[in-house]
Amino acid sequence: MIARCQHMIVLLFLVCSGVFAQKPSVPPASQPPIQTETPVPETKVKAPPHEMTATDVESFLDGFVPMQLERENIAGAVISVVKDGKVLFAKGYGYSDVEKKNPVAVDGTLFRPGSISKLFTWTAVMQLVEQGKLDLDRDVNVYLDFKIPATFPQPITLRNILTHTTGFEETVKELFVPEDANPVPLKDYLPKHLPKRIFPPGVTPAYSNYAATLAGYIVERVSGRPFNDYVTENIFKPLKMTRSTFAQPLPPELKPFMSRGYKTGSDHPKPFEVIIPAPAGSLSSTAADLSRFMIAHLQNGKLEDAQILRPQTAEQMHARQHALSPELNAMALGFYEESRNGHRIIGHGGDTIYFHSDLHLVLDAGFGFLVSYNSAGKGEISARSALWEHFMDRYFPYTPPQPTSVANASADAAAVSGYYISSRRSDSTFLKAPEPFGEVHVTDGLDGTIAIQPFKDFRGETMKWKEIGPMLFRAVDGQDRVAFVHDQNGRLVMAIDFPAIVFQRTSWQDATPWNRFLLLSSLSILALTLVFWPVAAFVRAHYRSRLELSSQQQRLRVIVRLVCLLDIVFAIGMVLTLGGDDPTTLLSGKLDSRLFFFQGIGLLGVFGSLAVIYATIRSWGERNLWFWAKAWNLLVMLACIGLAWFAIHWNLVNFNMSY
Repeated sequence: MIARCQHMIVLLFLVCSGVFAQKPSVPPASQPPIQTETPVPETKVKAPPHEMTATDVESFLDGFVPMQLERENIAGAVISVVKDGKVLFAKGYGYSDVEKKNPVAVDGTLFRPGSISKLFTWTAVMQLVEQGKLDLDRDVNVYLDFKIPATFPQPITLRNILTHTTGFEETVKELFVPEDANPVPLKDYLPKHLPKRIFPPGVTPAYSNYAATLAGYIVERVSGRPFNDYVTENIFKPLKMTRSTFAQPLPPELKPFMSRGYKTGSDHPKPFEVIIPAPAGSLSSTAADLSRFMIAHLQNGKLEDAQILRPQTAEQMHARQHALSPELNAMALGFYEESRNGHRIIGHGGDTIYFHSDLHLVLDAGFGFLVSYNSAGKGEISARSALWEHFMDRYFPYTPPQPTSVANASADAAAVSGYYISSRRSDSTFLKAPEPFGEVHVTDGLDGTIAIQPFKDFRGETMKWKEIGPMLFRAVDGQDRVAFVHDQNGRLVMAIDFPAIVFQRTSWQDATPWNRFLLLSSLSILALTLVFWPVAAFVRAHYRSRLELSSQQQRLRVIVRLVCLLDIVFAIGMVLTLGGDDPTTLLSGKLDSRLFFFQGIGLLGVFGSLAVIYATIRSWGERNLWFWAKAWNLLVMLACIGLAWFAIHWNLVNFNMSY
């Protein structure tokens, strides 16, 4: 059951962002790191890097990608490499339709790049900023026809939105809906799904699809044009991106070019994914079109005779904006840093349920890299991260600095150990319930290193990290870094090289061990009580023995077991409802009535716990009861109280369907 809950949270929060799939690593060139390391002395001549030519890139990718598709059970992929203002290499691999054996084509197959769509939304915002129609630091309420409540003294600004520091909690309802569903206009979607604000703006990074959608709606309102029309006229057409659209369903002329989406390449194809918050992730595009967008940004907004951004605007968009540590990658305006192998890189990842993509711009080397898969695959490793890192190692080989010893390494490792919860979360709905089973766990290696679950390398091994500066750790045999800082409330925070989220240390009652113990022990005791009920009756009947109970004791005994039954039905019902294999069923809101029903059963169980407490207290005053029966009654009471606390604390019975 716990494993099912963990599976559920992966499905629910697969919402158009490659959060762990690509962890940016090396500090950018624009922000030199504190001198905590010394270079590795050269003991032998290093092999020169491969020259990045079309022939060499094709040779490398032709050897790497087909093997990867087969191993990871992925139907198809498309890759584009742009350099010095032109496409250096672009090629499709595998199939866009497995059954029909249709090959992936660079300019003839549409993929869903997920949250890479946001880069177009951010570009549209910056176009209006440079025209003086938008102000990055003004309260966004002045641009809206509904009001974001003033939860905190500071207003939310577009700069907060573009750096994912709005402080919104996560929302997923109607993120994906069935293909035949009618898309909800943004003016209706946004007020209805307004998330709770859980952090002050500008302080805590917490990736938000809602905030990106809000930015797209502001583009609509300020420009006076529907979002898709604005992007088409001001980005697609100038860049000659002829097969790109945010429209859902797809226009008839583009439908024949759409790749099918797959869970794995050997599965049946899935329906077209309709994403209601369109500016956050609904783009459909070809690799050829996205290549033109990459070139434009690499050239500070210019492609051929089109200038979609002024150079100074593009440079502002690409510059560092917000980071909790100067040593780690930062958010730019929409782009995030993901520097690697000594080069400053900005980019964005994107995930729908079935499509998974990455876009990287290596600014100081003048090249860009795009990869998109039409299948989730087996998911044992991040296929796109493996491809990108091997690509960089081939053309930009790099030896990380050798860490020097840190005086307090062992003490610091012990100090940061514990459980951490993601800032990208829901605090006010039932989506809070899986949180204690998906926490990041930092453990002390007792040798000055730490291990961090669930971060794993490509071998599937938990990554280890060594301290290289005060509360700054780098992956052993790797480049990824994490830093531990204290927030404004004194809470320890783990910042990683993906700057759009952080992890906050939990209290003991919110940590995984306590909640796992509480849930498993409570459910086990309740289940055993129900199992022993008929078994004990059968044994008594066999030996022709009767329970010597008064009528009131018999009634209370039945009530206690009915409460146990309610709790078990509640737990099983919630897991089966939330843990289905098709997340679009839940995300579309189709299961709301079932959720409401099981939450009602859970609430009855919570109130029923009062009857269990009363029955247990009475039983300890009954002289005709066996001591061990009283002891079991006490365990049942504690189990009911424990499950009631879990249901209330983690919002399983708050009936909030605005998730």
